[in-house]
Amino acid sequence: MDGSPGRTRRLTHGAEIPGIGLGTWPMVGDEATRVVTTALRAGYRMIDTAEKYGNEDAVGAGIRASGLPRDEVFVTSKFNAEWHGRDLVARAARASLARLGLTYVDLFLIHWPNPWLDRYADAWKGLLDLRDSGVVRAIGTSNFKPAHIERLLAETGPAPAVNQIQLDPTLARTETRAYHAAHGIVTGAWSPLGRGSGLLDQPAILDLANRYGRTPAQIVLRWHVEQGIVPVPKSADPQRLTANLEIFDFQLTRADLDSIAPLDRGEGTARDSDTEGH
Repeated sequence: MDGSPGRTRRLTHGAEIPGIGLGTWPMVGDEATRVVTTALRAGYRMIDTAEKYGNEDAVGAGIRASGLPRDEVFVTSKFNAEWHGRDLVARAARASLARLGLTYVDLFLIHWPNPWLDRYADAWKGLLDLRDSGVVRAIGTSNFKPAHIERLLAETGPAPAVNQIQLDPTLARTETRAYHAAHGIVTGAWSPLGRGSGLLDQPAILDLANRYGRTPAQIVLRWHVEQGIVPVPKSADPQRLTANLEIFDFQLTRADLDSIAPLDRGEGTARDSDTEGH
């Protein structure tokens, strides 16, 4: 993997995560296989999937069809609430690997905390056991609030390597990102282009796109990268796939970032992981 600034992030325990990945929800079947293959051949080196997406088999087929060596592709997957138990996580991993057709995943995440079940700390203990076994290279969480992570720290000590959360310039999650930074947690972003929010039509984004000769999506993805966030945008269009990857040959200034900051609508627009999940 290219070690240039912004292109990878070093995780706790030594693994490196690419600075941008391909999100695969809601693609399934042949479409998912085709898009994963196309993306990897275009230069993507991280593919993000999950048990819930119902496409791990298609993602694995796309990885194999790309012809890339396994160690050049960073694979992230996530498991559902039914596996929230210290002894259940290994079963979730085995099932995920069987669907993917792989012998290990690079990053395995608890998809949602589901706090009403009161078992996410047990799931985290299972992930720690799994990491020590070598079946996964790194472990983390998705949609966890700082309060959820505080419980993991109190009960086990180690922090997640990554917490993947809903994040874009209209939902900047400033306080959560500061918490992550203070605990050595890399922030991942799902829905980084603000699907359905009108983000790409905002004048502040369009102005920067015109000024830099870039697409609005490239401006938004560069906003993520400038701040150390790892976005996983989804696109099935080959041209947009390629364009979304071409964000490492320009930089936004502090003034540019300041012009985007007023787009933040606050935490209240995020899906609430105290009441939602699976």
